[in-house]
Amino acid sequence: MAASTSPDIHEHPDIVALRARSEAAAAAPASQAAEALSLLAGLFLAASPWIVGFNDLNALAINNLIAGLAFAFVSMGMGNAYERTHSMSWAALGIGAWTIIAPWVVTGDVSTTRTVVCNVIVGGCMCLFAMITAGLALGGGGRRR
Repeated sequence: MAASTSPDIHEHPDIVALRARSEAAAAAPASQAAEALSLLAGLFLAASPWIVGFNDLNALAINNLIAGLAFAFVSMGMGNAYERTHSMSWAALGIGAWTIIAPWVVTGDVSTTRTVVCNVIVGGCMCLFAMITAGLALGGGGRRR
């Protein structure tokens, strides 16, 4: 068998252009701000039962802890390896949407004013940050040519 003389797939012009676009998106100030705010939103959601004062509602407290940590881990992954994980912004969007509806879906009577206001505001912010991150990935870092 003869050895293949075709170039390495990593040197293909389309792959090089995609990698450059991902690097530009990750380096954009809007992307970095969205990632930082995503991390803060996830950490706030995880701690919100104790900050806002509904830690006695065990089901929602555990839900917010898990969803907040998951969102924070997803946002950290988007910042560390953006070219391979920017599609995780859609998972972040799902976590944000779940956060919004959780007070009405989680078992027990947990839809108090505190829980609804906290989860809707934080979940809305999470959805917004996820859509910004996804939009920057699709648009090449916000630069239009």
